[in-house]
Amino acid sequence: MTEAVPAPVAPGFDPVRRLAAEALGTALLLAVVVGSGIMAERLTPDAALALLANTVATGAGLAVLIATLGPVSGAHFNPAVTLVLALRRELPPPLAAAYAIAQTLGGVAGVWLAHLMFAEPVMQTSTRLRDGPAQALSEGIATFGLIGVILAGLQFRPQAVPALVGLYITAAYWFTASTSFANPAVALARSLSDTFAGIAPSSAPTFIAAQIAGALAALVVFRWLLREESAP
Repeated sequence: MTEAVPAPVAPGFDPVRRLAAEALGTALLLAVVVGSGIMAERLTPDAALALLANTVATGAGLAVLIATLGPVSGAHFNPAVTLVLALRRELPPPLAAAYAIAQTLGGVAGVWLAHLMFAEPVMQTSTRLRDGPAQALSEGIATFGLIGVILAGLQFRPQAVPALVGLYITAAYWFTASTSFANPAVALARSLSDTFAGIAPSSAPTFIAAQIAGALAALVVFRWLLREESAP
């Protein structure tokens, strides 16, 4: 993801700063997701209203983070996005692996930060089960759509990518049964929060597998769909 140029990584920043941006951005994203979930659950017993509050905060926060950190690292904040761009040869494999590690560690740190802000126990394990074929299908579709939005946005509307991604995730919270994690680092980190936004550790592997499958399917489909015919 980037908001300045079609390339996923800006050329003016060294790998250390790129990794720091990925870790920081993912940490802040998880702080937004988990923190807004805790706040919403404390303010209202209405599950639909709580989800709406969680949705708006997540979509807005994501758009801001992509716009501000995109010029540094590309603002992936998501191992599935990093995987797709590495397979497109737009990111060297060693750097892609380092991105995924930074995103995962940042996500965990963001969850712990949200717990600290709301005086929750820092170390938790979620008990919120999210199992079944419908949940897995939802995650595959959510991630497929996210990758498609990013690839099409980078090709046709690079300046609009932050808004496009934020709006897509806002919508996907509601049209998927899983509320659209669409991010392996997010799924792993949220398994460490027994709050509104949590997912049981036993449910996370299915989510992650579905997300990777959805990302790979989107890579294949959108590589074909977005290929323009050469001029005769």
